Amino acid sequence: MARFSKIEVLQAMKLTGMVPVFYNADVEVSKQVIKACYEGGVRAFEFTNRGDFAHETFATLSRWVAQECPDMVLGVGSVVDAPTAALYIQLSANFVVGPMFNAEVARLCNRRLVPYTPGCGSVTEIATAQEAGCTLVKIFPAGEVGGPSFVKNVLAPMPWSLIMATGAVEPTRENLQAWFKAGVMVVGMGSKLFPKSVIEERDWAAITAKCREALAYIAEVK
Repeated sequence: MARFSKIEVLQAMKLTGMVPVFYNADVEVSKQVIKACYEGGVRAFEFTNRGDFAHETFATLSRWVAQECPDMVLGVGSVVDAPTAALYIQLSANFVVGPMFNAEVARLCNRRLVPYTPGCGSVTEIATAQEAGCTLVKIFPAGEVGGPSFVKNVLAPMPWSLIMATGAVEPTRENLQAWFKAGVMVVGMGSKLFPKSVIEERDWAAITAKCREALAYIAEVK
């Protein structure tokens, strides 16, 4: 069962404006990355379902986060079907993110009041997801579907939309502020926040510093 309500999850995302996106099969590495982000001010973290036995890693992380990072909202990403969503919800996922919209996932998550943020690449897909109860939608891949300009143009006729941008998001002042000036509620960021060399060198302090820097850029424009 999720530790945080749907409202609390969305509020955490809105307040910070950034959700790190990460996967590593090594549970100890994942713990250190989450802890580094937490110390950097992050309060919502997406662990992606991208490897064999990823759910087992998530189960361990979920219990650990509850003890060591009590205010961190831990969710799952890269979910493409309802059985996978159900598995992670049983493991206390507080939100579910997918690369595309799946109506069965929406129904499942709505039944448990767990936020489901599907990937959308058009106005019609966004509207379909909203009709199915998705409060927050993800434009993905954000750079390819039109970047900040796409967000701005969607919000003109659909100003009620809450949008997350994932893909082509970088932890720089220019990039982040372009997304927020366009109107996103939150951004998702992976490889740019966790360079391979940083993970290999176990430089957790660098991740904390980068999170603080990125959140500061976001705060300037929100």
